[in-house]
Amino acid sequence: MNKKKIRGVAFFFGISLAGLVFAQAYPSKPISLVVPQTAGGTNDIVARLMAPAFGEAIGSSVIVENKPGAGGNIGTQGVARAPKDGYTLLLTINSAQAINPALYKNPGFDPINDFIPVYYIGATPYVLVSPPGSPYKTLAEVVAAAKRKPGELSYASAGNGTISHLLGAMLNTSAGIDMQHIPYKGVAPAINDVLGGQVPLAFASLPSALNYIKAGKLQAIAISSAKRSSAAPEIPTIAETYPDCVGEVWVALFAPIGTPAAVVKKIQSAMDKVMASPEVREKLAAQGLDLSPVTPSRLVTLLKDELAKWVKIVKASGAQLD
Repeated sequence: MNKKKIRGVAFFFGISLAGLVFAQAYPSKPISLVVPQTAGGTNDIVARLMAPAFGEAIGSSVIVENKPGAGGNIGTQGVARAPKDGYTLLLTINSAQAINPALYKNPGFDPINDFIPVYYIGATPYVLVSPPGSPYKTLAEVVAAAKRKPGELSYASAGNGTISHLLGAMLNTSAGIDMQHIPYKGVAPAINDVLGGQVPLAFASLPSALNYIKAGKLQAIAISSAKRSSAAPEIPTIAETYPDCVGEVWVALFAPIGTPAAVVKKIQSAMDKVMASPEVREKLAAQGLDLSPVTPSRLVTLLKDELAKWVKIVKASGAQLD
C-alpha cells in the first residue's frame, strides 16, 4: 500500500499519519506518572501498586512522581502544560479534577478541555476514624458529643476543599452539628496527628487508613459510601443514619489534550492488561477500591456530574481559596 493510501486509511480512523508513525515508536523512553498529591494518599497507593504492571504491559519503565501543592493544582497544571506525547500522564482523584474548579478562582487548568480521559481505575469511600481508646467509637457518639459542645469537637482532613474536608461539612449539615475543620497538607500528616492524639477525629480515604485500622492503631467509625465496603464490611456507613451524606474518591488516568489518539489507544490497551491481572485486582480490592469498569466516554459524564455536584457543596460550605 502506498503512502497516499496509508494516509487515507489513517485519517479515516481519525489518526494522522505523523501520529501513527509516532505511536509505532511509542514508548521509547520512561513514562512519568504524575500524582498531584503527597505520598500515602489514595492515588499514590494506586499508582505504586499498578506502575510495575503498567510498565510491563506498555513496554517501558513507569516513574511515579508526587507533585503536590494547592490541593493538586500544581501537578495537574504541570501535566496540562506538558508535551502532548504520552510520556507525562496524570493519575488523579476527583477532588482535584471536580472540586478544585469550584474551590479556586483560578485553578490553572480546565478539567474538561485540558485533558483526555484515558482510563477509570476505581472508587473508594472515606472513613471517619479516631485513635484507640477514644470515646468516639460510633457515629452516634460523635454526633452526641458535637451537640453537647458545639464548635469544640474537631476533625482533620487532607486539606481545604478536599472531599475529606467537605464530608465533615456535609455531616455538620445532615446531623445539625458544628464540628471544627483542621486542614492538613495531605492525608498522611492528618492521620499522624490522630494517631498521636493531637486531633480527635479525621476523614481519610479507606486505602490510606485501612492498614492502621486492621492493625488496631485507628478505630473506624463509619464510611462515606452508599453501601458498605467489601474490604471492611464491618464498618457501617454514614448513610445508614444520614442518607444524603455520601461521597467517594475515584481514581482515573488522564493525558494532556492533543496527545495522539493512537498513543492514547496504546495506553488504554496496556491498562486493560493491567486491570485484567488477578494479582493487581486483588491488591487494589484489598485497599477498598470498587473496580467496576467505566468507559472513557462515561468517565467524561461522571466528571461533569461531579463538577455539578461539588460546586453546590463547596458553595454551601463557604469554602473558597485563591
